Amino acid sequence: MTTSTLKMPRAPKARTAERPIKVRAGRPPKELAGEVDARILDAARKVFLQRGFEGASIDEIADIARSGKRTIYARFQDKRALFTEVVTRDILSRIAEFKADAPLGATVEERLTSVASTLLHWGLDADRIGLMRLAIAEAHRFPDLAATVNRRARALATELGIHLLRDLTQSDELGKLPAFAPEHLPTTARLFLDIIAVPMLMRALYEVDLKALDPELDEHVARGVSFFVAACRSGYRFGAD
Repeated sequence: MTTSTLKMPRAPKARTAERPIKVRAGRPPKELAGEVDARILDAARKVFLQRGFEGASIDEIADIARSGKRTIYARFQDKRALFTEVVTRDILSRIAEFKADAPLGATVEERLTSVASTLLHWGLDADRIGLMRLAIAEAHRFPDLAATVNRRARALATELGIHLLRDLTQSDELGKLPAFAPEHLPTTARLFLDIIAVPMLMRALYEVDLKALDPELDEHVARGVSFFVAACRSGYRFGAD
């Protein structure tokens, strides 16, 4: 009796392990990081304006920004930090970025009126006013933010006023008056803004429909500039003892 040789089945060949896809870790390039930051802040502003601070959620902000929550938290510690950055960017940075076209007019009064009107229409932007309302409403929750924004906004606006007045009056006899002397110009600029911008800004904060103010803006600016120039020409030194 012959014995058949049993053939054992061959063991299957070991599959070659697939090489893992290499993923680059670390921060994205600076230009991409800046784009992501801007997208997050734009989305956060939209949600905060619609929902308020309490009603806003990081989930909704992430969805609108097309960004993961982990990406947001890698940049901002929490919702409070995100709100602080939105307010700081959209109120303070926008003041520093203001640019006016070449003023129109043959006289210094006309040129001042042209620039002041542009500044006022720019400042009463619906989103900007909405964010200021929200910052005021949340002042009890963010007292340091409210105080900081108030101080820095006033300082930045004064610097802007100094720049505008210096440029517009340097070739006119108005620029030789005491109110425009270097030591008085910061106070003169501040009072110019108090006359032109502050009254309409206060009204805008309480006006539901900002468009209702449009018909009044140019007339208000013209009256304010006329009053301001007359005071300067009277020889009064703003801020003098």
